[in-house]
Amino acid sequence: MSADPLHRAGTPQRSTTSPPPSGTGASAIEVRRSTRRRRTVSAYREGDRTVVLIPARMSEAEEQRWVTVMLDKLAAQESKRLIGDTELAERAERLSDQYLDGRARPNSVRWVTNQNTRWGSCTPAEGSIRLSHRLQGMPEYVLDYVLLHELAHLLVPGHGPRFWRLLDAYPRTERAKGYLEGVVAAERLPHLPSARGE
Repeated sequence: MSADPLHRAGTPQRSTTSPPPSGTGASAIEVRRSTRRRRTVSAYREGDRTVVLIPARMSEAEEQRWVTVMLDKLAAQESKRLIGDTELAERAERLSDQYLDGRARPNSVRWVTNQNTRWGSCTPAEGSIRLSHRLQGMPEYVLDYVLLHELAHLLVPGHGPRFWRLLDAYPRTERAKGYLEGVVAAERLPHLPSARGE
């Protein structure tokens, strides 16, 4: 049996694996506790798992808080890499399968640079979905929400109760909406001159 390369032999540690919070994209979270680790917390993807490394003395409540923080941090890092139109279309297909029973099948999904007042748009007659380039670099759960929102429009054109019931299946809808509302609010704040009077 080979030794864990991340920890020296004889270092007591505890490892627990649990299902991920909804909408994270990973299939399991493994928390590894180490007595050698004093303050730092780190995380990385290992196949379809997320491994979170924490100090052994951390309480269960601190563990839960740090797992959430690190999942969000990883998601933000991963979303900073630019996703092309092909990957965007594949993502839309996965979301449709997962949340809409595969019923929403767009003919095209692509980034556009001419949408500065909305996050996405859908033309059901053409089966086309366009997402604003401003979403690039936002957390994955926000991108997934906007994609799912536009996919739902392929099935229900308006924003009535039937439309919102489709989005109820996505567990991070409210969080994503809040994030986007925060971005819009921040853009409306007055820009103060810098300390140097520029």
